[in-house]
Amino acid sequence: MRFRHMGAGIGLALGALALQAPAAAAADDSDVSIEPWNASPGSTVTVSTRACDPDADYGKGFSDLAGEFHLFEGDEEGVLTGQFEVPEGTEPGSDTVTLKCPPLTKVTETYRVIGRPPNGSVDAGFGPAEHTGAGLTLGGGLLVMAAAGGAVWMYRRPHGNRT
Repeated sequence: MRFRHMGAGIGLALGALALQAPAAAAADDSDVSIEPWNASPGSTVTVSTRACDPDADYGKGFSDLAGEFHLFEGDEEGVLTGQFEVPEGTEPGSDTVTLKCPPLTKVTETYRVIGRPPNGSVDAGFGPAEHTGAGLTLGGGLLVMAAAGGAVWMYRRPHGNRT
């Protein structure tokens, strides 16, 4: 009885994995590679493709946000690579990249534009973090004094009470 339940559980788990395999394979079949997939405004995006003819040494690309860019031979044979910069002030969302190359090949891919990462210190209510020279010195001194006081207290205790 126990083995029947274990077999049913294993069968269900393998069935679920088998159903996921085609979706995982389809996700990796794209002929276009975009790095970084999550780009922020002002960053450089690199686009590579294998969709073109292996003998092609040039192609054109168009980003809805950044405009036209060119594709040239990459480090690998049969790969065309191009770069463009996401314009400053671009709102978060998605951008579609269209690539054209001989012989009459046209492919599109979409990537995400994320918000600008935080820059500078966080105001937590205790003033700006830039002015920490005197505060850092005072805090470090207090920590050293506390450690020294604890060491003296442990040393002065009778040996039978130490734990």
